[in-house]
Amino acid sequence: MNTLKSAVKFLPVILLAGMMISGQDALIAAPISVIAAVIVAKFTEKLSFQDCLDASIKSVTNIIVALFILMFAYAMASAFMKTGVGASVVNIALMLGITAQTTAVIGLLVTATLSVATGTSWGTFAACAPIFLWLVHIVDPGCAESGSLLLTTCAIAGGACFGDNIGLISDTTIVSSGIQGVQVIDRVRSQGVWSAGCLLLAAITTWIAGVVMGLSTDSVDTSGVMASVPQSALDYLAEERPEAIDLLDQVENGVAVYMIIPLILVVALAVIGVNTFACIGSGIVSSYLLGIPAGTTGFTDGGLQDFLNLCMDGFASAGSWVIVMMMWVAAFGGIMGRMRAFDPLSKLIVRVSHNVRQLMFCNGCLSLAGNAILADEMAQIVTVGPIIKEISEENIEANEEDMYKIRLRNATFGDAMGVFGSQLIPWHVYLFFYAGIAVNVYPLFEFANTDFIRYNFMAMIAVSTLLLVTVTGLDKYIPLFRLPREPEVRLKKNSCSKAS
Repeated sequence: MNTLKSAVKFLPVILLAGMMISGQDALIAAPISVIAAVIVAKFTEKLSFQDCLDASIKSVTNIIVALFILMFAYAMASAFMKTGVGASVVNIALMLGITAQTTAVIGLLVTATLSVATGTSWGTFAACAPIFLWLVHIVDPGCAESGSLLLTTCAIAGGACFGDNIGLISDTTIVSSGIQGVQVIDRVRSQGVWSAGCLLLAAITTWIAGVVMGLSTDSVDTSGVMASVPQSALDYLAEERPEAIDLLDQVENGVAVYMIIPLILVVALAVIGVNTFACIGSGIVSSYLLGIPAGTTGFTDGGLQDFLNLCMDGFASAGSWVIVMMMWVAAFGGIMGRMRAFDPLSKLIVRVSHNVRQLMFCNGCLSLAGNAILADEMAQIVTVGPIIKEISEENIEANEEDMYKIRLRNATFGDAMGVFGSQLIPWHVYLFFYAGIAVNVYPLFEFANTDFIRYNFMAMIAVSTLLLVTVTGLDKYIPLFRLPREPEVRLKKNSCSKAS
């Protein structure tokens, strides 16, 4: 009977996963799944509607701060895309000179930087695909046959996810941190060296791949790259990702180099530990002030009001879909937690784990598996996040400082296995979006979802190293990233066995 009850409790998760995989929007799938969870809770645990409502509100309350940060983050992302901060990153890279052998490496570094600045992997890929896919075509007309096309495609796909895992204004970074109860700024600082190391390894591996492929090292003039992009591709982006058009226009027409300063300022403040709201606020204000001499913003003739409207649009963009979706999924997680639907899974993980590191490794694997099942990184973060939090807090014995480090790693698991893991799951919504963008901006090649996996060294390195350093203890060699070691922390079941 207990087995049957446990299976019934898991039905809302199966419903949510099935709807997400079938292509239903999360704003449809999550509310329906909440209703299903209420019904299941009523019949399995005799919970009243008020019990479920209280659990939902408590779960949403836990991410309220994250929702406010998210609204400011969307405002800063809009400011950076409109005022020329994003375009300055791309233009500086193009000034360096590009060959067939280095296009993928530079594309990786540009998208990684741009994704940190804008907080959006999808927007970054949409903005950079027309530039780098046609750029590799210019430097290597036989790019489809030589392999440089897919090498570059995978590089900008992986790089676009970099900021989603560590960016102060990334929705996944903010939400995964909020669910685990840690500060975004602490997340960024704790995993900063590891993230930078993964990016460096990915860049080196991508460059080696270009050498092994025998790609050309001859430089070409890249000043006319935007002129080579078909109008049909620009029309597609204007409809699907209008913010990408603003950035592309600034790349083509030029923007002051010093517009990169707001990005540098935000990153610098984050590194030294300044409050997240202050970091984001500095980015918004500095992009406006520097934009005045750069000609991208203004003070007279309604220029200030236009910028304020831009920020307001950012708030509205966050509230129109992302925040509402997050609240529904958080409510779903609250009800599932209230009826302890994930107890069997938690007990299994505890049973097979002999120490804290093994348990944390299982949390990472569970996050990756959840992403594969739900095929949506945000749904995975909000659904699986509370599960791994509960597993850790109910089964690990540690002081508050060490427990906070455990929560930081869980937040990194949820985010990294969401955004980087998505790059390795052929049926994930991420890859469908990327393939759609790539086909439309570069119609000379028929992209498939699996093409984004073949050379995606960024995703491969991030996922594998995160799991490896967690289970082996090699994270002790990474500054600020070390998990507490036993006996500083221990599994409660081990403490009980010693006591007996």
